[in-house]
Order: sequence, then C-alpha cells, then structure tokens
Amino acid sequence: MNRHHLRQPRTLTGLVAAAVVALGLAPMSIASAQQHRPPQPAGPDRPATQAALEDLVASGTPGAVARVDLGRRSWRGTAGVADLERPRPRTPADHFRIGSITKTFTAVTLLKLEAEGSLSLDDSVEKWLPGVFVHSDYDGRSITLRQLLNHTSGVFDILKDQDFVSRYIGAAFLEHRYDSWTPDRLVKIATSHPPLFEPGDEWRYSNTDYLLAGMVIEAATGQSYAEVVESRLLRPLHLDETVVPGFSPTLPEPHARAYSRLFVDSPEAKVYDVTEFNPSIAGAAGEIISTTHDLNRFFGALFGGRVLPPHQQGELLTGVDTGRGYEYGLGVRTYPLPCGTVWGHDGDIFGSVTYAVSTEDGSHVLSLNTNDNWNDDEPARNVIKADFCRSPVRQGRP
Repeated sequence: MNRHHLRQPRTLTGLVAAAVVALGLAPMSIASAQQHRPPQPAGPDRPATQAALEDLVASGTPGAVARVDLGRRSWRGTAGVADLERPRPRTPADHFRIGSITKTFTAVTLLKLEAEGSLSLDDSVEKWLPGVFVHSDYDGRSITLRQLLNHTSGVFDILKDQDFVSRYIGAAFLEHRYDSWTPDRLVKIATSHPPLFEPGDEWRYSNTDYLLAGMVIEAATGQSYAEVVESRLLRPLHLDETVVPGFSPTLPEPHARAYSRLFVDSPEAKVYDVTEFNPSIAGAAGEIISTTHDLNRFFGALFGGRVLPPHQQGELLTGVDTGRGYEYGLGVRTYPLPCGTVWGHDGDIFGSVTYAVSTEDGSHVLSLNTNDNWNDDEPARNVIKADFCRSPVRQGRP
C-alpha cells in the first residue's frame, strides 16, 4: 500500500513480532542501537549514493539497503542496522515488504494477459466481476480495467474508511495484526462509500483499484493471484527471492526487523518491532515481498522492453497527469529529478518503505529499502537524486 494514504504520521503500523510480544512490547531505543552501527564501505564507484544512504540513517531511519544496476555492473550499499536490540548491519540480501510496488506486478500481469488475448484493458469491471458492486452506488459497466490501473476509476480507497483504519492504529493493531481479509470483503467496505467522481474524470490514488485488479486476474485465469504472478513474471524472470505471501505473516531469511511508532507523531514516540503481520490486508495492492536484486532485475527487464510486447509497453507508459507534479501510467509513475525523469514506483507498508526506479530504457535501475515507516520522504528521495544525477539522466516522458 502507499504512504500517501496511511499517514498518521506516515502510514498504518505493523505488527509486533512474537518475540517482542513475549517481552510485553518493550520499546527500543534507536539512538543506543545506532551508536553500535558497524562501519559500512563507501563503495568505489558510488560514493554519493553511499553518502546519501548514511544521511538517510542519520535522519532517523534504523537501516537502509540499496542496489544499483547499470547493464552488467552492479553496486550494493547498506547503512544502519537491521535489528535495534541486537545491532547487526543490514545486508544486500535482505528480504522486505515492497508495499505498493506490488501494484506494478499486478498491472504488468494484467498487461501480459491482454497480450495473450485473455482480456482487454478496455473491458468493463462488470464483464469480469459481475455483481461486485451490487448494493452500492457504482456501475461496473462504466469502469474499465485501464481505469483501475491508472487510478481514474473514482472507486473509494479502502484506506480512507475510518472504521477499517481504526483497527490498525495504536494498540488496536496488536489485536488485529493477524486478521485475515479477502479482496471482496475489502472491496465491499470501500464501495459502501459513494464514488469519488465519474470514471475517467479525475485521478485519485486508490488501493481498492488494485484489489479489484487482482480479482480480475483470478476471474480471467481461474487461478489464484499468486499463481498467475508466479507463472507470468516470477518464474520467467527468475525472481527467485520474490514471494507472494497470501496470508503468511513471516518474511523469508535473511531479513531485517521492521519498526513503527504506531502512529504517535512525536520525536519521543516509542518504537516497536512490527516485522510480522497478515499481509492479506494489502493483497494485490501491496502484499509482495522481494529483494533489491529481484526488484532491479524486474524493473530493468520491464523498462528494457523484455517483459511486454510493444503495444502493452506503450500502454504501461501512457501517463495520466495526477496534478501532483508527476504522471501515473499503469502501475508505474514518473519521478522528475533535477537532471531528468525516471520511472518506477514506491511502497510503504508496516515498517518498510521501498523505492524502485529506472531510466525509461532500463539501463540504470536503483532500488532502496528502509526498515521503518516514519521518516520523511526527502532523505530517501535524496538517495535517488544522488545516484541518477551524478550524470544526466536519459530524459523520459514528462
């Protein structure tokens, strides 16, 4: 899911892991752990990127990991710690939750299905999910699959439903962290609210759009969302460290601990381990787990034109003006930089913030993860700027 929709102060929080629960949810001190941060090599060819990673940790993030791929050359950098109680460095092999970057996998899977002739992005939602909007003010005949993917559907965002969100604020999260959700149940909650606008009239980010998209994938194939993503993307691209977890609350090893302040907007707020939770709350909008290696492989192949045929590649990169200084395509968006424009997506989910960005030709790819979700965006964006703007970025679409 995306950071812009759960910001109290940043997003919904995560779950306290079983070991921490056994200790009574003891708060941890970032300052004391960072005093024991092991020194990290600067890397011979990306000193500006490594310095920006260190600045990101200095701004209050426990730990960060990044990878850069330029053709056959790769650079890996880490800073800070993976565990606040037993200080150890983050590692380039860490698995982490990618949040709304899942939307890119969902959109590309639908584009693959279109290329196979299984569906069209101009199909209506009603065609594939008849009755999904029954007892609501929505007309599934007037909303297309394309409008789900570029957030012009007008469907209310599940993360704006206050009753739903209240289950995951503060101590309430500890009670609901293992709750299981189905996409249709989440959609039913979201569509109890009236449409935000007529389909196609405006742009508004909505996680519900991608819950619906995941349901369409299942309806069009007769397989689970996980099975289709694995068969169309993970196995062909050899994304061996990427997982569609479903209801499983755990992360593959190795991984860092994930931390949250449970929505307390204060410098003195307690920090809790939120590594485990049931990711069905996010589904096709934000459940996937990956690594910097796999994200770079995926985005490099995607923007390098090695995943989709030319027609679908053009659809992927046809952006809608969001009115927020960037364009949103189909599960991807632009990031204007001082030296040009890159494409990609970002994700924020309980104790994990991730960016994956690339030049439009896939020749230069960077992925970045932090094991918290309370820091401001700017320090992470500075890592991207430091890496891409050391030399002019190949100009992408506006």
